[in-house]
Amino acid sequence: MNSGDASFADVYDAPLLSGQSNLHLEDTYETRLEAASDWSRDDDILQPALAPGIANRIYVSHFLSTWNSRVFEFGAVLYLATIFANTLMPMSLYALTRGISAAIFSPTVGRYVDAGSRLQVVRLSIVVQRLAVAASCVIFWFLAIDPLLNKTARWSMLGVLALLACTEKLCSVMNLVSVERDWVVVVAKGDESSLRALNSQMRRIDLICKLVGPLVISIIHGISNETAILVNFCMNITSAAVEYYAIARVYKKVPELQESKASKKKTVSESSSKSIRHNWQHLKDMLHVIGQDLSFYFNHRAACPSFAGALLYFTVLSFAGQMITYLLFAGYNSFHVAVARTISVIFEISATWLAPWVMSRIGPIRSGIWFISWQMICLAGAGAALWSFKSPILAASGLVGGTVLSRVGLWGFDLSAQVIVQEVS
Repeated sequence: MNSGDASFADVYDAPLLSGQSNLHLEDTYETRLEAASDWSRDDDILQPALAPGIANRIYVSHFLSTWNSRVFEFGAVLYLATIFANTLMPMSLYALTRGISAAIFSPTVGRYVDAGSRLQVVRLSIVVQRLAVAASCVIFWFLAIDPLLNKTARWSMLGVLALLACTEKLCSVMNLVSVERDWVVVVAKGDESSLRALNSQMRRIDLICKLVGPLVISIIHGISNETAILVNFCMNITSAAVEYYAIARVYKKVPELQESKASKKKTVSESSSKSIRHNWQHLKDMLHVIGQDLSFYFNHRAACPSFAGALLYFTVLSFAGQMITYLLFAGYNSFHVAVARTISVIFEISATWLAPWVMSRIGPIRSGIWFISWQMICLAGAGAALWSFKSPILAASGLVGGTVLSRVGLWGFDLSAQVIVQEVS
């Protein structure tokens, strides 16, 4: 389970992976493809044809939501690694539960986004996410200040933390889908340059939060675990009111956002009633559809590259909770981990420029082979370093170096496979 690695993919694939909002999805996807093909353009020429106040409030709301999510996601790993020292089990269970909940319940969240009032959906995501993070910080605080708690109490608190993490993740998905996949499209009012500018700016916000957020909380964690938890709690609480107000102002300023989705609600309600009346038949039909979909998928020409792309992320050799916990155990401090993670993200981003350049010269198939070979060589070197060096710091550093270099291969192969799938589909 690769819990800490979904960030970059979320930007592209969130509505597809989690079955979320179908609102304007096709238009949004096409627009993003156009934006990707024009990446080399100067973004300054893409000025939005909408009031700056509206765009700025969307950016403020999106920044606060993404910032708090990234800070807590990384901070929780540091808190758990400090509280449950010398073991990967608590972190693994925490990350596994969080990831499974997102996979199972994201479609339900997407249906709620489709059917619910726009303002009500976003407000609910803000309030519940903030409450979940605040409650988690309170539990982390008690675990941190009282290391003598008995084993039953500590593991019970870990179970509550896992449930709160599931809630926080689902609310983060709800906010992301609602704002990026629906609000932004409506606010742009069909203007292509406005939509492209909004998407570009929100992408920058995503990357800034992914780079800076973990670094900030790790520096604070270097002072003390309790201080980091307290700062995380205060940032989360104080930003809620600002985010709540900013998104409400956008809603009031854009009449199109206030349009009723009554027909969609009616459809969802009728579908729910039918599934209740014909529960068993509905299950049979669902299994039949799943079987048909799997048969279609594995018989499709794009099945092999698509499946290879999926297997790409079946690894713990990334800067997720398990590796971070190991690095802290090996002698790294939280600042060193954050710096290594930041360098890794920079290498990942570099692949988005390198992969198209390589594909333009040797084609996506050979490019994919080159990139996956590079990844395997780097990971083999990382594994060799881990087992060869007797010093824990040297072994961990070799693991970090190989993993960081392998990210170029991972994302290069990912983009190559995506192009192959698009060409043969």
